[in-house]
Amino acid sequence: MLALSTAQAVWFLPAALPIGIYVAWNDMRAMKIPNIAVYALLISFAVLGLFALPFDEYLWRYVHLIVVLVIGIALNAIGALGAGDAKFAAAAAPFIALADLASLLYLFSGCLLSGYVIHRIVRASPLRRLVPDWESWKSGKRFPMGLPLAATLILYLALPFLA
Repeated sequence: MLALSTAQAVWFLPAALPIGIYVAWNDMRAMKIPNIAVYALLISFAVLGLFALPFDEYLWRYVHLIVVLVIGIALNAIGALGAGDAKFAAAAAPFIALADLASLLYLFSGCLLSGYVIHRIVRASPLRRLVPDWESWKSGKRFPMGLPLAATLILYLALPFLA
């Protein structure tokens, strides 16, 4: 059982879905997550969160942003994560209820593993010819983390509708 309610998902999913798709697509295409997508996600929460959440919880969710941003900066500093990935994860963090953290980590693990496997299979297959100029095809060991990060956010916000 998630702490995220269906009512909250109704507010958040319509904004997060197109932004998440754009982030995943752009990260695979150019190995970059544009700042405009990060800003759009953050502004979406800033506006929609006022309607979706009790005001005290709304304010506390900004702590999620700060904590994830600090962790992301540290991971970026050691080369484990791109700066765009860190910024996107921080902007997505306020959408997540703290009580759902364990469930979110399982969901992220599944999205990361399946995203990696699918990306590598498509990269090695004839399907690659559909978008031959994507930077992620020739990025060596690097992987477009925007794909699993966006998928995790979208699936998390869609889960109340699936239950």
